Amino acid sequence: MMNVILLEKVNNLGDLGDEVLVKAGFARNFLIPKGKAVQANEANRSVFEGRRKELEDVADVKLNAAQSRADKLVDKVITIVVKSGEEGKLYGSVGTQDIADALTEDGNEVVRGEVLLPDGAIRVLGEYDIDLHLYSDVSVVIKLAVVPE
Repeated sequence: MMNVILLEKVNNLGDLGDEVLVKAGFARNFLIPKGKAVQANEANRSVFEGRRKELEDVADVKLNAAQSRADKLVDKVITIVVKSGEEGKLYGSVGTQDIADALTEDGNEVVRGEVLLPDGAIRVLGEYDIDLHLYSDVSVVIKLAVVPE
């Protein structure tokens, strides 16, 4: 186990500036390399306190940008046309990258990692509610229609 200081809000872990105890592998392989945390020691604590205002300002900018993107996506409906066989089964599937590409083509900047498909790729024609996780506290639901060619 390792103590780290969070440099940004991390879901289910803590807020900016929180000192949390996490598994060493999670800290070494994810939090520290992604710039989300630093190891908690006296030197890093003093550096963090000096940068706290700067980090809070960056977090506010990111939050505001994500919120404005979410406002544009509220009640958004996108349609993806696919080849399908009998009984509405797709030849292939519609995944997170396909959804992100369709949203980007529609003028909304969305990356694959922001699209959540907890049940896996879509393999049947129909309408779906898709969750987009744009920032730690900013999520929006869009409608996806998967229709045959």
